[in-house]
Amino acid sequence: MRLLRIRLIFLSFLFSVAANLPAWGFDPFVIKDIRVEGIQRTEAGTIFSYLPVKVGERFTDEKAAESIKALFATGFFKDVRIEIEGDILVVAVDERPAIATVDLSGTKALDKEAIKKSLKETGMAEGRIFDRALLDKTEQEMKRQYLSHGLYGVTLKTTVTPLERNRVGIMIAVDEGEVARIKKINLVGVSAFKESELLEQLALASSGWLSWYSKDDQYSKQKLTADLETLRSFYFNRGYLEFNLESTQVSITPDKKDIYITATIREGQKFTVSEVRMGGNTILPTGDLLKLVELKAGDVFNGEKLSSSTKKIQERLGNEGYAFANANAAPEIDRNKQTVAFTILVDPGRRVYVRRVNVSGNTRTRDEVVRRELRQIEGAYYDGDKISTSKKRLDRLGYFAETTVETPAVAGTPDQVDVNIRVTEKPTGQLLLGAGFSSAEKVVLQTSISQANVFGSGNTIGASISTSKSNKAYSLSQTNPYFTVDGISRSFSIYHRDYNAANLNLGDYKTTSTGASIAFGYPLTSIDTLVFSLSPDVTSYSTGDAPPLTIANYVNTYGRSITSLPVGVNWFRDTRDSATYTRTGRFANASSEIGLPGGTIQYWRLNYVERHFFALTKNTTLFLRGDVGTASSIGSKPLPTFKKFFAGGIGSVRGYETNTLGPRDTDGSLLGGTRRFTGTAELLFPFPGLQRDRSIRLLTFVDAGQTVGPGPTPAGGIRASAGVGVDWASPFGPLRFSLAKPFNAKADDRIQRLQFTAGTSF
Repeated sequence: MRLLRIRLIFLSFLFSVAANLPAWGFDPFVIKDIRVEGIQRTEAGTIFSYLPVKVGERFTDEKAAESIKALFATGFFKDVRIEIEGDILVVAVDERPAIATVDLSGTKALDKEAIKKSLKETGMAEGRIFDRALLDKTEQEMKRQYLSHGLYGVTLKTTVTPLERNRVGIMIAVDEGEVARIKKINLVGVSAFKESELLEQLALASSGWLSWYSKDDQYSKQKLTADLETLRSFYFNRGYLEFNLESTQVSITPDKKDIYITATIREGQKFTVSEVRMGGNTILPTGDLLKLVELKAGDVFNGEKLSSSTKKIQERLGNEGYAFANANAAPEIDRNKQTVAFTILVDPGRRVYVRRVNVSGNTRTRDEVVRRELRQIEGAYYDGDKISTSKKRLDRLGYFAETTVETPAVAGTPDQVDVNIRVTEKPTGQLLLGAGFSSAEKVVLQTSISQANVFGSGNTIGASISTSKSNKAYSLSQTNPYFTVDGISRSFSIYHRDYNAANLNLGDYKTTSTGASIAFGYPLTSIDTLVFSLSPDVTSYSTGDAPPLTIANYVNTYGRSITSLPVGVNWFRDTRDSATYTRTGRFANASSEIGLPGGTIQYWRLNYVERHFFALTKNTTLFLRGDVGTASSIGSKPLPTFKKFFAGGIGSVRGYETNTLGPRDTDGSLLGGTRRFTGTAELLFPFPGLQRDRSIRLLTFVDAGQTVGPGPTPAGGIRASAGVGVDWASPFGPLRFSLAKPFNAKADDRIQRLQFTAGTSF
């Protein structure tokens, strides 16, 4: 028997040597059998598949070298031996250990599971083959992640523990160190603007008093790249067509705690627009497209307006079915005159149809709930306006945190596209808690719970409880926005209210009201809805020994129990861009209510509410609200107090207790008014230091209003207030704070300077 043992230790440089080894010291022979030794986890068939020889083939020196090289290349083995026993080829291997566990300790700034996921992509994961060289790659990947979060002082210590069955456990201990903070950002070459003005445009900033929350002083390459692009856009939008970023330097102090960023720029000249022309195949009349161009001759060049103009032209052509229309502006620069002329070249492409509308991401919401909001249908011409409207309708539902729409071309078909709509669902249940403070009622508590998309059906159910020293109210409601396939909605509600005036020292009497309502809504257009309702109500008075004169006279004349059968007609218009973070648009509501003869009182009420949102700047919004109403009895019976108007409180005139403004009787009891008018002007803007955070906004406001008639006009006339507030979509739910200073307040007014609402979503 001849025996040849060839042993190679796993060193990469020996691969090349092995390929050129001289004779192995054995005569070539025909393999009768191949035997594998030393395997524990690897199947013998796996080794056979990598071997370049098979039974019946001739085995030579070259084949021996190729076999060893092929098995080492798999990465499965740290040692490979080839033995020859007569005409039998014996392959003996020493397997590399498998990774049994990968554990991390000391990770605080980064999510542990996210780190493990990234390490898995490098090969460091449970069940994978362990390789010492992989440890270096793992440490480099982890350091890269920490450096991107500004943790330059991170240190790693890796421990490899042998385990039974040829396995190892990996423990990576992390010492994150301190976060490196941006100490200074320098902009070199600035002359046209103040450096402070430019720095305000950037997401990155030097450490400030709110950096602990915003983390804007933590450097990352991605943020810096985005900031430099923001800087470029800032100059482009102010006429500096040839602005250029010359260089960027990022340096860190030896103690790895402070970062300095220096950007060198070349501003160039400021250009004005001399002419804008249309070219190419415009399809539509040239004049119609020129109306969409926001830049005119004589204007300072503005890159954002130019981009917006070409986008509008593409969208306009998209409304005609040209989904892949292109509009590109070709500049003609005259540096001597510092002017630029543009020719917008239009290429409409083919007119296309929509093959399919695909919806994804709605794991909880039913598919039909999404599709019934869509206005683009399958098989029709592509219509960009209808697709945009569909997206807005989905956003206004309030069921989704994000809605994205893509229109990819159908492969192999030049005139068809698919519309892919992906939604990201968010919690649609809401638990709201409200509280207020006043000298009379001390603490007022309100609680409401609602589910706006119950079981993914699009239906809404809700319950609310309001309790204070004098008021207790309970209600249940349910709404089906698509009671019919045509979009007719149906709503039910029931309620019960108890009011005790004695607890406010306003008279010795109580009222108890119980009622229900059913309403049907008819969509007139995509933004207009008409709602018809029937709301029977029974209210009873309970008087003590010394009730207010007005209440006593009413009870003695008309009885303690009052039944009303009101029919209502409401019109709604909603053009807001978002129901949660509104920047532009309008919400209007005109309502009418008539008490039918079936009740013990007949009356009518009219009310109109108008809300407007104006985007003054990129981050500033002006909100205007107006509310007017009037009511009167029909017949000889006077209008009872609970059917009149009141004002005061959040949503009316802040700084005054809810529903306490208006006429009073001679004994001081609240009478309510037959006419009400209130108004609000509110300016919303970013919280200082958090300009990029859309979840929190500061606001300043002015409120004014009053209720009047019949009877004595409130002393001092209109009440007003001004103040500041905060709107915060916090991780715990929506929070709203306001601090108001009332104007023209009188001695008997109920003042409530601090008000807030707090809630949470589920």
